[in-house]
Amino acid sequence: MALVSTKQILEEARNKGYGVGAYNVNNMEQIQAIMTAAKETQSPVIIQASRGALKYSSFTYLESLMKAAVIENPDIPVAVHLDHGNSLESVVKAINLGFSSVMIDGSLLEDGKTASTYDYNVNVTCSVVKYAHAKGVSVEAEIGTLGGSEDGVGSGKINLTDPKEARRFVSETGIDSLAIAIGTSHGAYKFKGSANLAFDVLKKIRSLIDIPIVLHGASSVPKELTDEVNKYGGRMPAGATGVPISSLQEAIKLGVSKINVDTDGRLAITATIRKVFAEAPEKFDPRDYLGLARTVLTNLIITKMKDFGTAGHAKDYSPISLEDMKKQYASKY
Repeated sequence: MALVSTKQILEEARNKGYGVGAYNVNNMEQIQAIMTAAKETQSPVIIQASRGALKYSSFTYLESLMKAAVIENPDIPVAVHLDHGNSLESVVKAINLGFSSVMIDGSLLEDGKTASTYDYNVNVTCSVVKYAHAKGVSVEAEIGTLGGSEDGVGSGKINLTDPKEARRFVSETGIDSLAIAIGTSHGAYKFKGSANLAFDVLKKIRSLIDIPIVLHGASSVPKELTDEVNKYGGRMPAGATGVPISSLQEAIKLGVSKINVDTDGRLAITATIRKVFAEAPEKFDPRDYLGLARTVLTNLIITKMKDFGTAGHAKDYSPISLEDMKKQYASKY
């Protein structure tokens, strides 16, 4: 199946009431794990890279690996997505690399940490929408801010999305999907005590806007993974908590279509590598520990795809190419 936009993937998911995971990547093993899981479960999938990941890989290396995922899996709908673009310039770079989808996070200034104003968010988002849609590329934007920080992104403060402001923002920008803040947080330390998501806010937003909704900071941070990290020499402080799968499933029922997952993958990889180093210190071939980490990550993502309801939907629809998406967008203007 050809490379597709998140607009198509998420609209299909919304129509059938399931969620699609968007999994962050930094290297070959992560990409291979995600695509193996997608193929085994026959799931549409979004592989996404942050600005930090692209910088780490010198941009073209990671972009080429993501394209390889599409080439090697012709029967799987795959969107290649920029996570947390901070300016029109960063979005243009991603689109020129061949990304089929971009997020512009105008809820923060270009430093990725300072909360912006509503007008700033609208202005930068509109500039991105104009450029991206002309290329057939879909656009995600954000209203409200999440707690925590991950990959250098995050204000550290939770500002829940205002439903009426969300409706106005969608109307004024023409975006394809909206990331909202209902209490989730970046990183491994999302809550003090049990998770408490603002489902009332989600319900209100869903009733007011007619595009797919996105949930960032949605890793579950399984205790067994943090325990495994610490068992083999890690020093993760007590209190690392994430969003329970039951809460994510409830969010999907209430209208969330895209669920971002990053921390869980990092934990699975780190726990596996630490275990290999502790139990087999004679190992020095990276394939011995990276290969095993890839397998563990594959199994983790298979579980996510089943829990989100994505499994089995890969062949539900025919792909819409970016060239055809250009025509669809052009007809709106």
